[in-house]
Amino acid sequence: MSAGPSASGVRNAMTIDVEDYFQVSAFAPYIPRADWERLHCRAPQNVARILDLLDEAGVKATFFTLGWIAERHAQLVRDIVARGHELASHGYGHERASDMSPTAFSDDVRRAKALLEDLGGVPVLGYRAPSFSIGVGNLWAFDVLAEAGYRYSSSVYPIQHDHYGMPDAPRWAHPVRDGLIEVPVTTCRMGGRNLPSSGGGYFRLLPYGVSRWLIDKVNREERQSAVFYFHPWEIDPDQPRVRGVDAKSRFRHYLNLSRTEGRIRRLLSDFSWARMDELFTPDLAPRPAHA
Repeated sequence: MSAGPSASGVRNAMTIDVEDYFQVSAFAPYIPRADWERLHCRAPQNVARILDLLDEAGVKATFFTLGWIAERHAQLVRDIVARGHELASHGYGHERASDMSPTAFSDDVRRAKALLEDLGGVPVLGYRAPSFSIGVGNLWAFDVLAEAGYRYSSSVYPIQHDHYGMPDAPRWAHPVRDGLIEVPVTTCRMGGRNLPSSGGGYFRLLPYGVSRWLIDKVNREERQSAVFYFHPWEIDPDQPRVRGVDAKSRFRHYLNLSRTEGRIRRLLSDFSWARMDELFTPDLAPRPAHA
């Protein structure tokens, strides 16, 4: 747990979605899944940098890890666990939950959970759908997650977005099935709308001070823990450029990559952080060795 200087006294959840640059949903039309195997995976080196960054700040985080990555880079999984962080699931193949049948989704989330638990030697309680792809059209996914043994999901983004979003969803952690809670990523309510306040492309697009103000507002005025997320490829300005990508996807993906690591350092210092399981499933979270 961080002892950051935020005066609110509220701890927030720092989360990392472990996937590589060639696996992002926006690049799916340009990089066939069959090509993944031949591409150099940069996730291990980027996760190693993030682990060092977290150690320097004294922060423990949650790593929603893709099964495809874990299967090929087992040491990455072991390092996450050995450094005291929570190992959670991002599914196996980075397919949107909204694009899968219930059977295919069940196979994916069960495969990822079993693989991560075998490699990490710890229970995997949490799941985050790629591209926050649980919404009004596939609420059956919560049934599948509960049946697979997950105890929390962080798969809903209560905003309006062209790729995802469930703007009318509750903004804070809430039960969705017996034994399963949903912990949405954070929004700030202003002017009758939910504004994104939890990282990703918005963190790179907007000045750092905006993100800091939004999280602080959630902590101070609503007394709620923020859930922040980023990806390992977002601290990697030297990643290969994908050719032929449309202008919108190119802008969203490559904007301010060289500034992200510095902003993350500031964020780790400006607020108090903890793992998802410690904040939202404390009765199930293992007692950390660093406590």
